[in-house]
Amino acid sequence: MSNKILRTVLGDVALDKFGLILPHEHLFTDLRGPQAQDYAQADPKIVQSVMGPYLQEAYQAGATALVECSTIGVGRNVEMLRMLAKTTRMHILAPTGLYREAYIPAAYKDLSIEELAAFFLSEITQGIDQSRSKAGFIKIAVSDDGPRPVEARNIRAAARASQVTGAAIASHTIGGRAAMEELDILKDEGFNLDKFIWVHAGSEPDQSFHIQAASQGAYVEFDSIGGSGEDGETIKAVITLLDQGYGSRVLLSHDAGWFQPGRPGGEPEHGMRGFTALIKDFIPRLKSEGIAGPAIDQMTMANPLRALSIPV
Repeated sequence: MSNKILRTVLGDVALDKFGLILPHEHLFTDLRGPQAQDYAQADPKIVQSVMGPYLQEAYQAGATALVECSTIGVGRNVEMLRMLAKTTRMHILAPTGLYREAYIPAAYKDLSIEELAAFFLSEITQGIDQSRSKAGFIKIAVSDDGPRPVEARNIRAAARASQVTGAAIASHTIGGRAAMEELDILKDEGFNLDKFIWVHAGSEPDQSFHIQAASQGAYVEFDSIGGSGEDGETIKAVITLLDQGYGSRVLLSHDAGWFQPGRPGGEPEHGMRGFTALIKDFIPRLKSEGIAGPAIDQMTMANPLRALSIPV
């Protein structure tokens, strides 16, 4: 049987080196779009001075890895991630993949499914751009009203690259109906849904959709912890899935950060958020609701490790 690792920006790391993992965060994100004049560029020293303390705080609180989900189209800069990983003790994962239609750079819009799958595959197995870093997972996105044709192409390409490499697919997906359409496309590709992460599942208030996704093997990720003012609703949603026997399908994170190029001091429009609310606030609230340590460890350690692991 193959060994499994997490593929970080500084290299492959054995699974026994990880504890709590933050599966959906942002360190360096540019939402101005790829047409911006200085898109995805900033002074590395400033980025380190701004984001380094947040990484250090999260590490000291107990996080061992952070999954950076800014992909092509929203500012992926692997050299910035390498710099941050070298100056902290936090393991950092970077994605291959494309964001939703409005953010896809022109060079990628007309690729075939096969060509795009080959590109994703090369970034996972060979490296990103000219860097020595390989992608640790595939990040895609669909429009809020469901996958557009180019996004459906991205889903199929991601499925094919994942089937070859074992890398997870994490998809920005708002609402349950869009998620179900996405799962149908993946199943049409013969994809095993236990390597799919429904990102922003908390955007769907109807928990029947969460149960449908989890029952098919997908991971249901609640990733607005500490930021939306709705942690109470997230607690209820998590408990429902636990009660239904789907604790092995739940992921928890913040969708926090991040350094935003083009903004004063790099601070994003809605303010900087750190990466400790899950550990310092949300987990104690789960415990106060009677959720035991093993279930919490499963959601914050075992599940993200299983979802993001790659066989070698």
